[in-house]
Amino acid sequence: QVQLVESGGGLVQAGGSLRLSCTASGQTFRMYSAGWFRQAPGNEREFVGAISSISWSGGTVYADSVKGRFTISRDYSKNTVYLQMNSLKPEDTAVYYCAATPGGSTSSEPAYYRNWGQGAQVTVSS
Repeated sequence: QVQLVESGGGLVQAGGSLRLSCTASGQTFRMYSAGWFRQAPGNEREFVGAISSISWSGGTVYADSVKGRFTISRDYSKNTVYLQMNSLKPEDTAVYYCAATPGGSTSSEPAYYRNWGQGAQVTVSS
């Protein structure tokens, strides 16, 4: 089991950028796949993107709504996964959650992920 701590949320104007970080405890985090989800008020939790574990070469997948604007990466030495968000839009406003699960592949389903961070608020003003 790992514990996930998120940081980097905040308020930004439309067109701006933010980077979220998700730092995990435990030495085996490199063997976990990780995903990012978001949830706006009144909406269901929505898949943003995910990155596979080191055994699957850290491949990434993205939701169509963020493809080309958001980038997920990971630093194995820091046990951290990042979500770089560029060209932000007001509709990107949500609480963003980091999630992880042991194993290599990724999924867009929240139930696939065993561990969750506390969430980080991202607000994009128009």
